[in-house]
Amino acid sequence: MSFKNKKVLIVDDEEDILRLLKTVLSKEGIDHVYTATTASDGIIQFQQKQPDIVLLDIMLPDGEGYDVCKQIRNTSKVPILFLSAKAEEIDKILGFAIGGDDYITKPFSPKEVAYRVKAQLRRADYLQMDEKIDPVIKAGPFEFNEQRMELKKKGNIIDLKPKELGIITYLLKNPNQILSKEKLCDMVWGEDFIGFDNTIMVHIRRLREKIEDQPSNPIHLITVKGLGYKLVVKDE
Repeated sequence: MSFKNKKVLIVDDEEDILRLLKTVLSKEGIDHVYTATTASDGIIQFQQKQPDIVLLDIMLPDGEGYDVCKQIRNTSKVPILFLSAKAEEIDKILGFAIGGDDYITKPFSPKEVAYRVKAQLRRADYLQMDEKIDPVIKAGPFEFNEQRMELKKKGNIIDLKPKELGIITYLLKNPNQILSKEKLCDMVWGEDFIGFDNTIMVHIRRLREKIEDQPSNPIHLITVKGLGYKLVVKDE
């Protein structure tokens, strides 16, 4: 992962710390490092620069980093790492409670801080990627929300049992493809197929009763003799 375009904001009233961290982060490939020495300037810099991560001292000349954290959390989920000489457990608990993602006590290793920054940036990127993934699978008249484990047909919710949900999930992810009983057994039950033939047929029958208009004459969940099952859907 490249950190070249990532933006870091450091809010600390110790100029030596600002220079040191800026140098170390630059060596780690982070070129956009912004600094502030007061709480008020930290808020202004945050609003103007829109950083990807904030390193925040707790004791600042015009207030506490806790208050800055609260203001940031009103509008943003960016990672916040507290830098503080306050090493008491209660201080750390408070830092996490108001929205901090990490707490580093002074004196610290600049190299360790840089690695923690990179770890938080990676984590934030992964979370953003997860949020962009559409949890809804659409196939023909069906919509399946994986997060809610909810199946709809033409907007109507269909009540399914756990194994039925497992089967339909696998079928929806592989529409218009023949899926063997052996594969279904492995994916849904996590077992070898031997002895599961009747169990699978029973669950397929029950599933048809819920998703087909005419279960005895299915048009979606069909049997391909000798090969398995297929969910037949067309783009709508």
